[in-house]
Amino acid sequence: MWGTVGPRVVHLSPLERVRLRRIAVRYAMHGWEVTPGACLARSRFVCGRAGCPTVGCHPALENWELAASTDPARVATWWHNRPHGVLLPTGRAFDVLEVPSYLGQHVLDAISDHPADRSRGPVAVTPTGRWMFLVLPGDPLRPELDHCFHVVRHGVGSWIPAPPTRLPEGPVRWALAPEQARWRLPDSYLVQKVMVDALRATGIALTADLLPGQLPLPRRGF
Repeated sequence: MWGTVGPRVVHLSPLERVRLRRIAVRYAMHGWEVTPGACLARSRFVCGRAGCPTVGCHPALENWELAASTDPARVATWWHNRPHGVLLPTGRAFDVLEVPSYLGQHVLDAISDHPADRSRGPVAVTPTGRWMFLVLPGDPLRPELDHCFHVVRHGVGSWIPAPPTRLPEGPVRWALAPEQARWRLPDSYLVQKVMVDALRATGIALTADLLPGQLPLPRRGF
């Protein structure tokens, strides 16, 4: 199947390929489901599936939601021969709150000012400046953020590219690595509160005001 793919996959050194596999396996060992992503070929991605029209970053497997796994041995086999991107399905071990760079840095700075706070958790950054905050799964966006295009929630049926996946503009990286957060995930509403404060501080008007009793009490993040 791969032999019919036109563009040549970006060459990675043996060390880079081993690093990709080891990191994918490490995510799985910590209970984060992993699925292989299409391989970067020049400025597009190829998955090896005949007739696949998607040229952006996307899962390599058509049934990626069912195939995603936390089995280290299974994950290792996916990266044995191909330099796949590392994709993490959301809505399972965690949800993701995605924001633009100006907001992401502001939120991370606010969280970092209180390192013992339960709003502290892993944060990934794409080379195009999208910041991805990993949080406990299941909570919808707060009313203030529900119609705010600055914040996107990734839940069931979505995924994110995880470090060190390469995109055409460069690799995805951790701004706050899972190890730094001790692999703990913060309560979504706590992180969203910081985002609301950050948006208001930058002068962005939010359409809904939070009313008492609209949100459940924050859950323990660890």
